[in-house]
Amino acid sequence: MAELIASPEFRGQFMALSRLRWQTLFNSLRSTRGSLELFSRVFIGLLYAVFGVGGAFGLGAAAAYFASQGKVEFLAFLFWPVFLFWQLFPVMATAFAEGITSSHLLRFPLTFPSFFFISVTYGLLDPITLVSELWLAGIAIGVGVVRPSLFAATALILFLFAIFNILLSRMLFAWIERWLAQRRTREIMGVIFFLLLLSAQFIGPLIAHYNERSSRQIGLVVSQISPVQRVLPPGATAAAIAQISSGQWLAALAYTAGLCGYVLATGWLLAIRLRAEYGGEKLSESAPRVKIHTGVRKLQKGWDVFGLPAPLAAIFEKEIRYIARSGPLLFTMIVPLVMLLLFRLGPGKLGSLGPHMAHTADLAFPIGAGYVLLLLTNISYNALGGDGSGVQFFFAAPVEFRTVIFGKNLAYTAITLLQIFVIWLAVCFLYYPPSLSILFTTIAALLFAWPIEFSAANLLSLYSPKRVEYGAFGRQRPPQTTALASIVIHAVIFGVIALVVFATRMVGKFWIAALVFLLLAALALPLYLFILKRMDGISSDRREDLISELSRVRV
Repeated sequence: MAELIASPEFRGQFMALSRLRWQTLFNSLRSTRGSLELFSRVFIGLLYAVFGVGGAFGLGAAAAYFASQGKVEFLAFLFWPVFLFWQLFPVMATAFAEGITSSHLLRFPLTFPSFFFISVTYGLLDPITLVSELWLAGIAIGVGVVRPSLFAATALILFLFAIFNILLSRMLFAWIERWLAQRRTREIMGVIFFLLLLSAQFIGPLIAHYNERSSRQIGLVVSQISPVQRVLPPGATAAAIAQISSGQWLAALAYTAGLCGYVLATGWLLAIRLRAEYGGEKLSESAPRVKIHTGVRKLQKGWDVFGLPAPLAAIFEKEIRYIARSGPLLFTMIVPLVMLLLFRLGPGKLGSLGPHMAHTADLAFPIGAGYVLLLLTNISYNALGGDGSGVQFFFAAPVEFRTVIFGKNLAYTAITLLQIFVIWLAVCFLYYPPSLSILFTTIAALLFAWPIEFSAANLLSLYSPKRVEYGAFGRQRPPQTTALASIVIHAVIFGVIALVVFATRMVGKFWIAALVFLLLAALALPLYLFILKRMDGISSDRREDLISELSRVRV
């Protein structure tokens, strides 16, 4: 790798791509949309920076405490959360974490070692990676403040741990994208995922079971688990630092060698996927070529959706088929169930944590419905992104553009209603059916949020479009301008909902909240209809910009 970086050919290729990206960014600032995009990236970057610096201070203080108490091996309690956040948050995040893809590098005459190295380097620019690296730096500094002689070794081992996580995150996205691109492997992954969900339900009973045991028995269980986690990367990282702290250099070398083995194995698995991509592999579910039979073939009729007009039903069917064939979007839609399960496992038994947790189950359905509304941002706020260059056919078709937008809204609404119904079933299974007041209030709040969400989504879909790939994992994110706007819109919507709920609870008449939300929904619906009526004029004015933006391949 060192020889590759030192070679003039690689340096020239790397500098050329760097200049290309910088010039592309500089040229984008000439437009108002490009300037807003840069502002949004800076603002969201500042949010990530505050999150990263705050976490670094907290983890650094915890690391300093463990080092001062001579319990360096307890650093594993810090490395595991960093590891899980680094690998799981990008999968469960919504529009606020934009993935970085290196597939466009295939358009340039790069050698495979250069392609591999630059692809990994792209991983360093991911916001989640930068936040996690800040956290690791905070841990290293915390250890170094208390034990200066241990700082150099800790920094070196944490550097290996960071390299492993960077390679692992890139490798997981590459392989998950590969598996989700084919229906058979996607179904297998779905079965495995649901088995894991079912298995996770045993965590709560196990925790409750061991909470009733003595500290001696709990210590015995921890001592049995500790050797297992010590051979995994987070545990091996903590064990290597602990062995150096106690002067056991041979054991420390063994753990460091194991960590290096994880780095090499992860890099090898990533290289397999990148080699296939570099060789021209195209992931798709297109049907194999079949022999065309002569004669008259019967045309397949489109869906008849609740008696909708044919153009509206066709748009509805198209959107449903797009989403149904997108493994990443289907995978993301399972996230509310995961969050609901985690929410269930957190409080433990109902009412067992005191009167403040007595109404925990009542909040499960509203929280699940709210999270579904957040996930809707991924597709509704960039409704034309999946069409790509095909958006020009909407302008050529004898149909009003408002019909296209309304058909997309109907499809997203149907998906949202299905998800909320599944959330309700999960709440009934994990807890008990929510009360009628909670149910009606949640539905009324959604009726209030729905017109505002889609009004903003329809405008942003035309004014801030971005081409996305529904079949590629991590590439369904809207632009950063849209992400920033969605943060503000969600803050306003959820703020109003929280204010209404709090006020009605204070006066002791919670049922009034549903009436207030219905009144707000009646006021928000004309706004949606007014903006929908303006879609034809806005799309006509922005036709050239829409087609050029959605047809452009990003560098």
